[in-house]
Amino acid sequence: MKNQIFSGAFLSILIILASNWSIEAQTCKPSGKIRGTKPPKGQCNKDNQSDCCEKGKFYTTYTCSPRVSKRTKATLTINSFQKGGDGGAPSECDNKYHSDSTRVVALSTGWFNKRSRCLDDIIIHGNGRSVKAKVVDECDSTVGCDADHDYQPPCPNNIVDASKAVWKALGVPESDWGELDIFWSDA
Repeated sequence: MKNQIFSGAFLSILIILASNWSIEAQTCKPSGKIRGTKPPKGQCNKDNQSDCCEKGKFYTTYTCSPRVSKRTKATLTINSFQKGGDGGAPSECDNKYHSDSTRVVALSTGWFNKRSRCLDDIIIHGNGRSVKAKVVDECDSTVGCDADHDYQPPCPNNIVDASKAVWKALGVPESDWGELDIFWSDA
């Protein structure tokens, strides 16, 4: 009888572990594609190395992002949240523009999670330093190539789009601003 109880408990533990491994192994898969359109003349802001959509080119879209952990791997990109900056419209969380000297970020759609991180702080680890920044916007991974998105393609699903102040706080030389492998976590 003891062996049957032990075997049952052992089997239950194995099933729980296997299901956890399965969850950990799941990945965020593309949700679709959109076809790029040519931006009207002067309508795509190329500041901060921003890309403009190309007519006829297909762009992958995502409704999800990789799972958030205490060390979520991501790509840091640069964005201007100021009026007239390459961020386009006011920030999604507060309908305001933010100075380039303020530590703010936009997160890919899955991490933005229907505004659940709006105005919360995250900790960004990169270049041997850490910095706290406020989430104010979504880096939309589901749509793009339209006026609302400054005629830029959809964001990849692993982006932390940061103001110049974040890059400065991480000590990255301005000549190296663009993309940086980082880790981030909720503060």
